[in-house]
Amino acid sequence: MFIVQDYPLAILFCFVTMLCWGSWGNTQKLAAKTWRYEFFYWDYVIGLLLFSLLSAFTLGSIGNEGRSFLADLAQADWSNLGSAFLGGIIFNAANILLAAAITLCGLSVAFPVGIGLALLLGVLVNYFGAAKGEPLYIFAGVILITIAIVLNGLAYKKALTGNRNVSGKGILISISAGVIMAFFYRFVAASMDVENFASPAAGKLTPYTAVVVFALGVLVSNFIFNTIAMKHPVEGAPVSIGGYFKGLPKTHIVGILGGVIWCIGQSFSMIAAEKAGPAISYGLGQGATLVSALWGIFIWKEFRGAPKVSDRLNTGMFILFILGLVLLIYAGA
Repeated sequence: MFIVQDYPLAILFCFVTMLCWGSWGNTQKLAAKTWRYEFFYWDYVIGLLLFSLLSAFTLGSIGNEGRSFLADLAQADWSNLGSAFLGGIIFNAANILLAAAITLCGLSVAFPVGIGLALLLGVLVNYFGAAKGEPLYIFAGVILITIAIVLNGLAYKKALTGNRNVSGKGILISISAGVIMAFFYRFVAASMDVENFASPAAGKLTPYTAVVVFALGVLVSNFIFNTIAMKHPVEGAPVSIGGYFKGLPKTHIVGILGGVIWCIGQSFSMIAAEKAGPAISYGLGQGATLVSALWGIFIWKEFRGAPKVSDRLNTGMFILFILGLVLLIYAGA
């Protein structure tokens, strides 16, 4: 299987993760013109699973290093399979809340608040689960990112003051998504031998197998979580599954593309975890908050009409996020 051999390449992979995790929400915004997010999310999950399988049978099965996907799956311990599967369930519970938050308050708020909080808590969870990297710089980076989250929340609050049509419920849902999201990565990482992908311990999973099992956890749990979301939507009337089959092919493709984009990021993050360490790999990937905020502010114009103070607060958010990410990179160098 393909294995990252050095730290600089691992950091490059983490930046790909950042771009993917910060950009998939655009597909939801595109689909939202004619499509409820609950329907979009079914296609998103399908796309996620499809790419995980494609990756496992290609990059995860070529070369002489490590175990190929099917051989790895055959020798895996149930405890490790269960850990990766549980990671998928936890992620899906958080991500479907994030999708609801995007609907309510847009990319430029849902991601910095929700995923920014997930970054803060997740880096700590992953560091204490598998300590790798200089803790002083890791925690300093986390503190700067925390302040950035607060600034974005304040910017949104100021925007709400001048726009009574926007509900503050989106921030509460974003916070809930972030708290839950912080824990999924640790369960997936725990299923792998993050110290040695070339000769992983018996019973442990390679990153490619872990992502497939994770994706299965997302798919299975979606029958519960998305069904609840459809019956008790955060916005609009309840919908039934029959409406999903009325969607146009191009609409379904947009949703599947969203899942593929996110899973590319997840796969690259898992592949980079050996050289970068789970805390840094996860933390840099969740720099997606910065990417998504850029999309929301400059492309989707989600702060149009907001007071000037919101612009200044968002500028401060960008600066602190960048500084925090730089410290995370330096922590593992």
